[in-house]
Order: sequence, then C-alpha cells, then structure tokens
Amino acid sequence: MTDPLVEAFLGYLSAERALSLNTLASYRSDLAALATFLNVRGTSFKSAAPADCEAWIGSLRKQGLSPASITRKTSVLRTFARFAFQSGLFSTDLSCTVDEPPRQALRLPKTLTNAEIDILLSDAWDNYPEAARDHAMLELMYGSGLRVSELVTMRTDQVDLISLIVRPIGKGNKERLVPLSNKAANWLSAYMASKRTAVGAKRFAPADHLFTTRLGEPMTRQNFWNIIRTRARIAGIKRNVTPHMLRHSFATHLLARGADVRVIQEMLGHASVATTQRYTKVDVERMRASYTKAHPRSE
Repeated sequence: MTDPLVEAFLGYLSAERALSLNTLASYRSDLAALATFLNVRGTSFKSAAPADCEAWIGSLRKQGLSPASITRKTSVLRTFARFAFQSGLFSTDLSCTVDEPPRQALRLPKTLTNAEIDILLSDAWDNYPEAARDHAMLELMYGSGLRVSELVTMRTDQVDLISLIVRPIGKGNKERLVPLSNKAANWLSAYMASKRTAVGAKRFAPADHLFTTRLGEPMTRQNFWNIIRTRARIAGIKRNVTPHMLRHSFATHLLARGADVRVIQEMLGHASVATTQRYTKVDVERMRASYTKAHPRSE
C-alpha cells in the first residue's frame, strides 16, 4: 500500500529536481524498507524518534551493505525528513539528528581495453537474426558514451544519420548533443533497413522506439544487459562486462587520446566536471602501471 507522505515527497522530487524514474523507484524502495523497520519497532514516519533513525542505520551496517549503499540510503532519509518538516508534516526535523554520511571516495570506473572493445565489436559474432540491432546498440553506446537508460529509450527522431549527431535525454530530462561515430551510423542504417524489411517497408514515426525486442516491444535495461553479457561470453572476454563499462571506456579512451575533459563532461552529460575528472585518475593509473613495468629505475 502506498504511503501518501512518501508519494508527496516523490512528487516533489519529480517536479522540483526532475529526478529520473529509476531514481524515484530507488527512493520509494528505500523508504518502504524504512517504513517496515519502523513498524516492527512499533512506530511510524510521523512518530519516529532520532533513536529509531539511528537504529535503522545501524541495521544497515549489520546487513553488510557497502558504505556507498548506506550513504545513499542515509541521504534519502535526511532529504525525506527535511521535506516532511519543512512541509509541516513532521513536528521535529529528524534530518538534523541524522549524521551527514561521510563522502565516499569515487571508485575508479572499470573500463575495457582497446583490444577488448575491438573483439566485442567484431562482426565475427554477427551470425544471428538480431545481430544488426545488437551491434548498432553496442557501437552507439561506446561511440557516444550513452547511459543505458538513454540507449534503451532512444527514439528514432533523436538520431541524425546525416549530420552524425545523437540527442540523448539524460538526467533531469535534459537533452544534449553528442557526435555519432561513422561506424555507429553505418550499423544503425543497417539495423533500420533490416527492421523495415521485417515489418514491410514501414516508415518509422519520430516517437517510435529505436530499439525493440524481437517481439516488437521497447528494449529494456535488462534486455541490453543480457545482450552485452552474451556477446562478451561469445567473444571470449573473461571479465564480467557490464553496459556501463562501455560508457566508461568511451570517456577514458577519449581522454587518453587528448580530448579536453570539459568536452567529455558535456558529451557525458555530467553536471559537474569533478565527476568527469575521475577518468583522469584512470589514465594516471595506466601511466603508472606502464612506467613501473618499463622504467629501469621504477623499482
């Protein structure tokens, strides 16, 4: 059963902060878990005390959750409590009693090597009916650095095969312009041509989903996760390859070839350049590894 207070909070976040549906779903899940915890303790959101909040955070640690997960859930609690107090729904501002979680050091993003990218995108594995679609998705994600959600929700009118531009809609419902690689454009053309043939020379409407399943349904994040995992296995890549590794590889490989970090920030749709700058650390790590291996005075 939905909680009116939680729904009001999520509505506020959607309207004022333009958070994505995935983020809102995550917030709803966190607050539902908190409500269950409070119910077991014989209380509720409106009657909870600081000790209840502290007990919940302690329970998260006992569950063995990662520091990053605990930080996120604590931040959700603080934001929710502040909203409820400022809206006059709570008589006490519980956000003031919950310690601000320590900032976690940004983890270095996991990327694919150039050789792994080449083998993953090789057409040697394109011997099945949906190969053109899968190859187009992989080339588009790596070639333009898209998020998974941006890729699977892409409409036909967001891709310009003439100007080689793609217009993903990212966080906060913000649209940006990103270059489209020649290889991605070629595979997209092949995919759309095969799709037209399959449905009988149909002209795609601008709002049509660009990528669909074999049943004609819109592609999902899980669909694409399965695609890239299967493709990596067939290609003989031993590591656990995730969709986001393509986006990380896009940024890291551009940086390694001299692209400006501000330009990469714009293409990735990062609100802060600090988020983009973590890719410079990846490059420094690679530089250090090469130095240690090759320089006679490195030991």
